[in-house]
Amino acid sequence: GYKLLVACRLCEDRADQHESNPDRTTSPSRSFTMTDTRSSSVGKDSKPLTFRSQKEMFMKMEESFKFCARCGKKPSEAAESLKRCARCLNVYYCSKDCQKEDWSVHKRYCPQLRKAAVDRLVEWLIYQGDLPFHTEAWAHPAKDIRCWENWLSMQGDLTPRLEPVLSSKNMTDLWPNACRTRPDEVELHESVWRVCSEFFSRPLTIGMAMQMFSLNPYSRPLTIHVVGAGNTETLGARTTDLDELSHMFPSHQGLEVVMVGPEVVQGPIMRPPLRAFGPRGRVYISAYKGLYHQFWEEVIEKGEAAKPDLVVGFHPGFDSSQSMSDGWLPTLLLLRDYNIPTMFTMSNDSELQYSLQILLELEMDIKGTGPNPFSSQKAEQAQSCPNKEPSYCNAFYLYFQGLLDTALEEELEQ
Repeated sequence: GYKLLVACRLCEDRADQHESNPDRTTSPSRSFTMTDTRSSSVGKDSKPLTFRSQKEMFMKMEESFKFCARCGKKPSEAAESLKRCARCLNVYYCSKDCQKEDWSVHKRYCPQLRKAAVDRLVEWLIYQGDLPFHTEAWAHPAKDIRCWENWLSMQGDLTPRLEPVLSSKNMTDLWPNACRTRPDEVELHESVWRVCSEFFSRPLTIGMAMQMFSLNPYSRPLTIHVVGAGNTETLGARTTDLDELSHMFPSHQGLEVVMVGPEVVQGPIMRPPLRAFGPRGRVYISAYKGLYHQFWEEVIEKGEAAKPDLVVGFHPGFDSSQSMSDGWLPTLLLLRDYNIPTMFTMSNDSELQYSLQILLELEMDIKGTGPNPFSSQKAEQAQSCPNKEPSYCNAFYLYFQGLLDTALEEELEQ
C-alpha cells in the first residue's frame, strides 16, 4: 500500500515567502499539488500532480480507496458503480452480496475506519497552516511528562484553542470540497486532536530520546539528525514545526535539527545546516536531500556541519527496503562505528521485531525497545486491505549506541 499526502502551494514559490517570513500562513490558491509517494525506490523524486481545485484533488485522493473491500474489483471492473459503507464512509463494495459477506469482518473495524476517513481530510488543515493548535512552555519538567495524559493535563482546556480551527474558513470549505457531510463538533474535536497528536509525536519522541541518552540541552547546544526523512517529515514543513522542543526544554542552549533523506521535499527548511550554534532557546531546522552516509562524507567530514549528538529515524522501513546494501546498510554501519546515540520508531510490533533482528545481526548495542508513550493517536489504515488492524505512527521505538561488547555478546549467546 501507499499513502497520499497532500499540500496546498501557491503557483509562485511558497518557499521564498516563508524564507522571508517563516511564521506566515498562506491562503488557498487556484492551483494545488498532490505528492504521489507510491514509489519507494531510494533516490527517486516524488511525482507532483497538479489540480485546478481542492475538490478535484480530494476526488483524486478518494479514487485510491475505491475498490471492493471483499473481492478487490476496481470501478472499471465492477458491473455497477461501487457503493460506500454508510457507517464508516471509507470502504467500498461492488454489490450487496459482497457487502453482506464482508460484514462479519468489517463490523470489527468499521468505527476505526470512520475515524481514519475523517482524519485524512482534517489532516489537510496541517498543510493549510490552521493546525497544529498553539501550545505553551511546559509547566513541569520534561522528566515528569511521561505520556499523552500528562501532556494533555498540562495543556488544560483545549476548547478555546480548537474553536477558531473548527470555525475557520478552511474547515468550512473542506467538507463540500471533499463531497462529504461535515461531522458533528464532538467528532471533529476528537479528529483535530488525533491529527495534532501525529504532528507533536515527532518532537516529543525526539525529546524522549534526548532523555534516554542523558543529553542535557541546558548544559550545551545539541545537534540532532533525522535520518531517512521524507514526505511525512518535510512535505509542507515549516521552520517552526519542532518548536514543541523549546516548550519541552524552555531556555535551552540551542537545538539544531537536520532532516536528511533522499525524499526530502523542497521547502523553507531546505537550507544549509549551521556551522555555529543558533540562538539560545530556539530550534533551527535545516534539510539535506540525499542518503545519510553521503551527507556525512560531503558535509560533515568537510566541516560544513556539526557531528550529531543524537540521530532519530521515524519509520526507517528496513522491512520494505529492496536493497540494504545500497540504502540503509552504509548508514547503519556509520552510526554503529561512530558510536552515535540513535533511536528508531516503528508503526507496529512486527516492524519492530524485524528491525531489531537486522540491528542485532549488525552487532548493534541495543539499549532498549518498547511502546512509545507519545505514539500518534491517528490510525493509519492498510490501504490494500482496510479490514485489518490499523497502525500508528511512532507506535514503538528501539534505541542503540555503538557496537555490542564482545564479552557481553558471548555471555548472551551462552
